[in-house]
Amino acid sequence: MSGLSLAVAIAGVGVIPQAARAQALQTARSSNPESAPVVLQETAVTALPPLSKPRSLGNGEVLIPQTVRPLPGSLDAVPVLNSNNPEIVKADGILLSTFPSQGKRFPEAHLNYPFNGRFDVFTHHISKGKNSSETRSLFQGTLLHNPTNQAIRVEVLQASTYLTRPDALYIPLDSYIEDPIGRVYSGPGSRITSDVLRGRRQGLWPSVIVIPPRESRMLMNLPIPVGKVTPSSNGRSTLARLWSSGPVYAANLAMFAPRDSRGREQVPTVRDWESMIVNNDLVRPRDHAASPPGTPPNKIIFSRVAGIAKGSRWRARITDTPQVDYLTLPAEGRSLSYGINMLPKGTLGTGQIQSAPMLARYKDSAYLGHGNYGVEYNLLMPLGNRSSQTQTVALSLQTPIKSDEGREGLRFFSRPPEKIFFRGTVRLRYVDDKNELQTRYVHVVQRRGEQGEPLIQLNLKPGERRVVRVDFLYPPDATPPHVLTLTTLDRANAQRQRPVLGELP
Repeated sequence: MSGLSLAVAIAGVGVIPQAARAQALQTARSSNPESAPVVLQETAVTALPPLSKPRSLGNGEVLIPQTVRPLPGSLDAVPVLNSNNPEIVKADGILLSTFPSQGKRFPEAHLNYPFNGRFDVFTHHISKGKNSSETRSLFQGTLLHNPTNQAIRVEVLQASTYLTRPDALYIPLDSYIEDPIGRVYSGPGSRITSDVLRGRRQGLWPSVIVIPPRESRMLMNLPIPVGKVTPSSNGRSTLARLWSSGPVYAANLAMFAPRDSRGREQVPTVRDWESMIVNNDLVRPRDHAASPPGTPPNKIIFSRVAGIAKGSRWRARITDTPQVDYLTLPAEGRSLSYGINMLPKGTLGTGQIQSAPMLARYKDSAYLGHGNYGVEYNLLMPLGNRSSQTQTVALSLQTPIKSDEGREGLRFFSRPPEKIFFRGTVRLRYVDDKNELQTRYVHVVQRRGEQGEPLIQLNLKPGERRVVRVDFLYPPDATPPHVLTLTTLDRANAQRQRPVLGELP
């Protein structure tokens, strides 16, 4: 991407006139010492708490004083077929069907929700053999049906699917690995979100599917093998972004491979899957049922998601207030955090729940899309130094201990346990201290209660403004909540601290 294109992208602007393009570039490059300093107006903002030192809470926990604010912005309205219940599939049947219930043997297995225009498909399921000698493959089929009298075109914009074995094993990785071309991952959730973040459509996916009137076509028809090749269990995670020219119904289905007269496994056909839609019930056993709305936080059972969630992307422009166009840097030695993927029992004192609402669901599944798996976060931070001296600011992703409290600060472990709560790729776009536009990808692994190291560190002169953009898709293997934290380092720390992403040579 050219410098000008990236400047425009960072500024969150699409196709714009030449004068506006020049202005966007000037804004992105406001660190140029020859340019006139930007005058930042005084703005009423939420007061930060008095500066205080970290406090030990016992049991290996430490309280770090930092202000937590709700994340601005909101989810968009793109519907998402979200199939994750049951996670472990032990029988043939329907995992999720948006088909109409008329003419079906089990009407309650169908949600009667047609997609039209933009929609996403997210699925995550596991096949588990009864013993090491069981080698029969479980197929996962995603069927699209055209209910109209005209052909419908379905475009596959981005798409990715991987097995745990052998495609994306859970392997130990360093906490931070810079990954410019997308070769670093641990687990299928980490790998599919990295692909889609980079705008990829995996080679096995068609670019376009044309569905004739009143007919069905397969979006996906792939195995989840177990047995001698992949012992005990195996999983498949899938994420696809689609667009349809008209209404289509979709279903995510599970079928153990049919066998021919000689006992050899066969790939299920479209007719096999269509028969399943008409004649089969939901796959059982199901995961535990969700707690109804209004359940006290300490008694909530979230359950897994099976339904249509509302929201594929969360866009946020993070500023002091909606009335101004910059975010004031915290005072020296202070931190300001914004919650990421907050949910009940994990609002960190903000009261904000970011879980996607459900447009349609099965009665025993989650009432909200807890986890927002596969949702893309686009976070724009136009930073402004309103002080009279140069400030060194660090940006970090953190995973505090889940809590609904956050008035005094956030709790972390002094030694985080070996329980990974985030493994996925984060993209950062910013203007560095050399006045150069950067796009950096880093694979992040964080454990429960881990503070994390700064991803980038910037030096802003008095009156200077700098734009930073953070993008990632929330990985299916992760456990919320997290925070994006901006810290203005004191002078001693600014000398000692080195960011994960150092300057490029």
